[in-house]
Amino acid sequence: MTSTFLAIDGGNSKTDVVVGTADGRVLAFLRGPGSNPHDLGLDNAVALLDRLVTAARTAAGLSSLDRAGVYLAGADLPVEVENLTKAVAQLGWAGEQLVDNDTFALLRAGTDRPDAVAVVCGAGINCVGRTSDGRTARFPSLGPISGDWGGGNDLARFALWHAVRGEDGRGPATALTSAVAAHFGLSTVEAVSTGLHLGELPADRIFELSAVLFAVADTGDPVARRVVDRQAKEIVSLATVAADRLGLLGAAYAVVLGGGVLRARHPLLDDAIRDGLRAQSPYAEITVVEQPPVVGAALLTLDALGAPPAAAARLRAELADRVPSGAADERRGNRIADPG
Repeated sequence: MTSTFLAIDGGNSKTDVVVGTADGRVLAFLRGPGSNPHDLGLDNAVALLDRLVTAARTAAGLSSLDRAGVYLAGADLPVEVENLTKAVAQLGWAGEQLVDNDTFALLRAGTDRPDAVAVVCGAGINCVGRTSDGRTARFPSLGPISGDWGGGNDLARFALWHAVRGEDGRGPATALTSAVAAHFGLSTVEAVSTGLHLGELPADRIFELSAVLFAVADTGDPVARRVVDRQAKEIVSLATVAADRLGLLGAAYAVVLGGGVLRARHPLLDDAIRDGLRAQSPYAEITVVEQPPVVGAALLTLDALGAPPAAAARLRAELADRVPSGAADERRGNRIADPG
């Protein structure tokens, strides 16, 4: 009888679940809301995952599974991975399970190479690496308290910060000032700040300014370009440090880039990252992932089952039919907002 698997990619804004077989067939795919335990708390995150898994197993017509691969945002520290592993094991989704950070799923989605480093730059930023002999490199990825900077949220905040200071004279003049005010349909950035403070503008609209930053940088504005350059250097630094820890800098290895900021392929950012990486790792193969990370979660689980390469190829093809690539929000297959 063909072995069966469960694969989960759980992020900040969405959770993708796949049920399939060791020969690469996809029996069920669905999407639910974000399941980051940093946001929901461990118990609530696991309860949400359990509801999604129950729905996926029902859609697949299976009551038990052989292997589960669970890759989650928020599984950053060893103690967090340990606690999540214990919670998942208690739910009995599968005979065996592995829980780890979702950046490993992104890495596997982007390459079949055993030696690889992945950097995700979406709302936030993270990096992991692996080698053919099983060694890994990773970072705590806890935000500013662990030395992290970058991602769409930080880029948006800096766009507003520079726009304000360019308007009131504390910083250099910048086209971000007029662009940010115009984005909100207001005459000044001070009015934007006041509106955000008083709740007249929703606070989460700040994060729209990441796109404004890149648009202004494309016009040649030096202030905006410096922020983009800083982001490129952060990404290159993460990848280079991870590769160095693994002894890969002089070797042929894969660098996998993912997340909304990097998938957008902004020329200024993309070119700076590639130039920086090639200066450090001349033999690196650089790839921007278009397939969603749940593909990598499923491939990692197939790898653990000892599936042949043909199964991986079939899985990629079947998931491509069900899960659109890139950042599209619309998903084919079974879509549920929250099955609770």
